[in-house]
Amino acid sequence: MHEILAIQKRNLKANTSLQDREKQGYITVPYTFDILKKMNDACPHILAMDGDRVAGYALVMLRNFKYEMPIFTPMFETSDRLLKEKNYVAMEQICIDKPYRGQGIFKGMYTFYKEALRDSYDCLFTEVATANTHSIEAHKRVGFIILETQITDGTLWEMINWDWNH
Repeated sequence: MHEILAIQKRNLKANTSLQDREKQGYITVPYTFDILKKMNDACPHILAMDGDRVAGYALVMLRNFKYEMPIFTPMFETSDRLLKEKNYVAMEQICIDKPYRGQGIFKGMYTFYKEALRDSYDCLFTEVATANTHSIEAHKRVGFIILETQITDGTLWEMINWDWNH
């Protein structure tokens, strides 16, 4: 968990240059060790490893965490409305550490989650800040589609979904 937090800190919007944010994307929401542990206990995180070093991570959050982090409550309320007939899981954060980008790790982690969770869930839902165009395009390449745009606390978000039944 500490490695996730270290990568997260390096890639937070506030800690990255405008040039890096435009070319490589960024992380919007910081997590605490405690919430990462709770999330992992409910549905394990994926770590991309290079030996004993974490090269990237993907964090899934189950619907019952809707109120654990108030910043995500509007996203879950929207996904509950948009996907009311679907059993979905939410991708809460995915990040590849800078030295490992461009090697297929992003797509690989998403593919792993699809194979691991598709028997239990219909789709994977997430939100990406509209300003984070690199991340939106990367998600589209994996198979996500934009369902809706919404504003939460002054930030525009693309509500995106990857339907695993197509």
